[in-house]
Amino acid sequence: MGHVAKVIEIVGSSDKGWEDAANEAIKTASKTINGISGVEVEHMTGTVTDGKISNYKTTVKIAFGVDH
Repeated sequence: MGHVAKVIEIVGSSDKGWEDAANEAIKTASKTINGISGVEVEHMTGTVTDGKISNYKTTVKIAFGVDH
């Protein structure tokens, strides 16, 4: 029997960095989505305040198995 996966796009944010924003997205999604098996980083953006990045946002696509 084959494996079927669903892929969704989510955005995480952090005041520490883009990697932390991606990890926050996965951590939060895993509270309601079981079996996350992969991630693809799509975009990294941020908010600039007083000439410095003050908030980092990372858009990721996550894949998880579909129950049969």
